[in-house]
Amino acid sequence: MFTGEYQHTIDEKGRLAVPARFRAELAQGAQVSKWIDGCVALFPRADWEVLAERTAALPVTDQSARTFQRFLFGAAFEVELDRQGRFVLPLVLREFAELAAQVVVVGARRRLELWSPQRWSRYSAEMDRPEVLAEHLQGLGI
Repeated sequence: MFTGEYQHTIDEKGRLAVPARFRAELAQGAQVSKWIDGCVALFPRADWEVLAERTAALPVTDQSARTFQRFLFGAAFEVELDRQGRFVLPLVLREFAELAAQVVVVGARRRLELWSPQRWSRYSAEMDRPEVLAEHLQGLGI
């Protein structure tokens, strides 16, 4: 399970180091893609395949399903970690998420999310407001 928040940097070649404690889960390969809320998501291969199967089961006649599939798969890249636990984050994804030198890596259970520090600061400040969090939790059965 991916948890926690980590500060990392992207080097001049576009490489990002994965937090050491998560490298074993990504050793068999991973997928990186655009994700909801303006960040980038990094999935272990097995979890990516589960998500791909779930989206494949959506009706092709549903415009929302088609839009999500294009959003997700149109900017998805297979990545492998090098010996130092790094991978190249494609430029199109860096631009989408406004990722420059600094990156906030956020554990989100079955994926890692890659955020620009500015976006993450705004998003997490809003999420930390009790009334906003309570509103988001309504209806989730938690």
